[in-house]
Amino acid sequence: MGKEKIHLEYQLKGSANMIWRSIGTPQGLSTWFADRVEAIGKNYIFYWGKTEQRKATLTAQRNGVYVRFRWEDEDQHCFFEMRITYNEMVRQHALEITDFADKDEIEDIKNLWDSQIEQLCRTSGM
Repeated sequence: MGKEKIHLEYQLKGSANMIWRSIGTPQGLSTWFADRVEAIGKNYIFYWGKTEQRKATLTAQRNGVYVRFRWEDEDQHCFFEMRITYNEMVRQHALEITDFADKDEIEDIKNLWDSQIEQLCRTSGM
């Protein structure tokens, strides 16, 4: 069964630089996305708790704008991307998330991102 693309958008109160530090650096990702993040070149290891870890490759990046990762254990065409956009109407930055999930896991993935972004806002004041 193929995975479906999911697109989510979250309005954030922070500046683009503040958001970028949270998504574009291992230290920033360690404050909200995972308990610890290690990066060696384009290879990242995300740790949760004492035993859970996942490896990902940074496949694309534009400093200050977006990062795209591919989990090592996922299909080649699947990735997750975090992109900073600016909404002129509300004069706020947004974080756009693109991810992939099996049809029966879409709601779980959306809930997970909601929870992660809630954590981002709590830890950063955004």
